[in-house]
Amino acid sequence: MADYIRCNADLHLHGLYSGAVSSSMIPKTIAEQAPLKGINLLGTADILNARWEKLIKEQLKDIGNGILEHENKTKFILQTEVEDNNRVHHIILFPEFSKVEEVKEKLKNKCKDFDSDGRPKIWLNGEEIAEACIESGCMLGFAHAFTPYFGLYSKFDSYKDCYGKYWKNIHFMELGLSADTNMADRISELHNLTFLSNSDAHSPWPNKMGREFNTFKIKEITFNEIAKALKREDGRGSVLNVGFNPLEGKYHKTRCTGCLTFFEPKEAVKLNWKCPQCRKSIKKGVDFRIEELANLNKDAHPNHRPPYKHTIPLSEIIALAMNTKNAMSNKVQEVWKLFIAKFNSETRILLNAKYEELETINPTIAEYIQYFREDKINYIPGGAGVYGQLIPPNKPMEELKTYNTSQKSLADF
Repeated sequence: MADYIRCNADLHLHGLYSGAVSSSMIPKTIAEQAPLKGINLLGTADILNARWEKLIKEQLKDIGNGILEHENKTKFILQTEVEDNNRVHHIILFPEFSKVEEVKEKLKNKCKDFDSDGRPKIWLNGEEIAEACIESGCMLGFAHAFTPYFGLYSKFDSYKDCYGKYWKNIHFMELGLSADTNMADRISELHNLTFLSNSDAHSPWPNKMGREFNTFKIKEITFNEIAKALKREDGRGSVLNVGFNPLEGKYHKTRCTGCLTFFEPKEAVKLNWKCPQCRKSIKKGVDFRIEELANLNKDAHPNHRPPYKHTIPLSEIIALAMNTKNAMSNKVQEVWKLFIAKFNSETRILLNAKYEELETINPTIAEYIQYFREDKINYIPGGAGVYGQLIPPNKPMEELKTYNTSQKSLADF
């Protein structure tokens, strides 16, 4: 039997037929960009959509065992995201194309947009969708668990209430960009689940795709091996989650959706979640939602839980060092390409390359990569759909626009 391998996987993407997705999000481009992030395995995205399935089959080769492959050896697993009638989002992994068609046939009378939207709305609840998927040998879990619009915990206080009699068949959940392992493990019912850190990317560029990923310990890249890793069977499992510092996530803090003022949760409750300054709604932050659900102290991890490594996309670090807000600007991308040409992937640059080697490319950028490694980069937290802002260690802390008797500094968060 083969030795174990490490597989870096991003299992939640969207193709160009989903809403608000880049026209560059096609299988060929996705596959070409993946090695630049150090990603070995990707979700196909949106595989229930017939137009997308056609593109997948045209641009990738089915090599069996539930896996497709691009000519550059980047691999894909059949995957989609669906929305149920409670507006909860679920990730589905399929063992083969025949099971994609089987599940689609079961659900077709409850879905009007399989062929119009990459992420279809299915007019069934979570238990009914789970029944259709699990009977067909698929893996099912919930996406961006705590986000206020489509996260399971925005609608339910327990995932068991969402999935009903099939809750024991749920083996994974996705943390989302605004939460990490330390936060989610304060909820004891989640200790049974494998945590996924996926990008949910809507574009193939390196500051989006692969910005979060998982490292699995498996024997080979097949559906069955990934399923064993998610179930933590036969020595397989997740050995590392890599993702955002939750402060950078779009929904981390409680914040007004209009004027973007930060609110202490207790103040938002008193105000009935209505901003007194602009009259727009106040959106509950992920950190507060987890606090409502938590029944354990911090660092209460089960034995199987792997480390969680906070990361920042390399282009964002370069933009910060160059004092520009656009991580996709030409000048940022020119520097990014120099580093990739030398080291081949962002993962190697951010985690493994020696500082002295980085300095030979650009001493200033090397210094900022070192700031990242030493956790010295600060944040103005995200909230209400706005990403958090990176602040270099040599810049004074900005005061936050906070609804309170006194302004708060970043240190208070």
